Amino acid sequence: MTTHRILSLALTLMSLGTVTAQTEVTDYQPGVTAEGITYFLPQTAFEVTVTANRTTYTPGEYAAYARRYLRLEGISQQSYDTWTVTDVRLTPFGVADKRRAYSIKLKTKTSAPLVSLAPDGRLLSVGATSVADDMPRATHQVQAQPVKHLNAADYKTEEILSAGSRSKMAELTAAEIYDIRENRSLLTKGQADFMPKDGEQLRLMLAQLDEREEALLSLFKGTTSVESHTYTFTFIPAGAVNDTILFRFSRYLGLVDADDLAGEPYLLTLTDLGSLPDAVTTADPKGKKEENSLRYVVPGRGRLVINHGSETLLSQDVPMAQFGRIEQLGGDLFNKRYNTRVFLSPVTGGISRIEADQP
Repeated sequence: MTTHRILSLALTLMSLGTVTAQTEVTDYQPGVTAEGITYFLPQTAFEVTVTANRTTYTPGEYAAYARRYLRLEGISQQSYDTWTVTDVRLTPFGVADKRRAYSIKLKTKTSAPLVSLAPDGRLLSVGATSVADDMPRATHQVQAQPVKHLNAADYKTEEILSAGSRSKMAELTAAEIYDIRENRSLLTKGQADFMPKDGEQLRLMLAQLDEREEALLSLFKGTTSVESHTYTFTFIPAGAVNDTILFRFSRYLGLVDADDLAGEPYLLTLTDLGSLPDAVTTADPKGKKEENSLRYVVPGRGRLVINHGSETLLSQDVPMAQFGRIEQLGGDLFNKRYNTRVFLSPVTGGISRIEADQP
């Protein structure tokens, strides 16, 4: 066998050995076992809810003649949509912080306590049962707002319907509108040929004239319909941010992608308020490693501000895990003779309350 073939075979065997010797890597899986408890601490995320109205304009049948016969300016002859933001809200919720994974090692012959974990591994309680709220999902909901539109065709006179051209129909419709306005003026002045007998009858007659005018005017001015759109998405900050683009919004397209320059930016600033209390030293004086202690978060506070141009749409202070620090709770927490129940916030990882049955 030549030297070249021997070297080639050796390299092949080395390559196969490298493949078979690779270690299979799996994701860290939190849970409760006989040896201990593994869990994640949370980080604070936000559900962003943007509510916007979409107004759809439909031109009237005689829109082209609005200026000629009624002196109406700026009447569009094309359909279009306009969007406006009516509300922006941020609601905090918790997600597992995969960088903060901990284990509680149980002492020998100690039964594992009742532990509640969220589906993503966040620790919710020890010694009790707790259920975390479901994490929000991105949604887009649409709800039409009821708008009463009169059927203008029901208010056309026989003369209007029998006209030979659209221009003539528009002219006669405009004449009918002017006639309605004149009759309304005569009624309010008490100069009409047929005056109502009392105030209630006058109110009904004026209401009928208003309705008729509104219907016929819609043939020139057009009609609008409104839909309420609610967009929901999530934002998970790693820490403080300054003027980051939360979303973009277009007057003509609604909510668009954050990198779509067709929309104007809505900017988020998140500031650490530095509100943490002083740390309390709880280290074991003997220097014993706290393998069976519970890690939890002392949350800090952050200030959220959303701006659009010079307008501030939202400003609120919220407790946040990202601005907090991690501390330990009792090395003998799970080995006492009486029952201890610890409840943690699924949003911040802080201790909500501690309950204990007296021995």
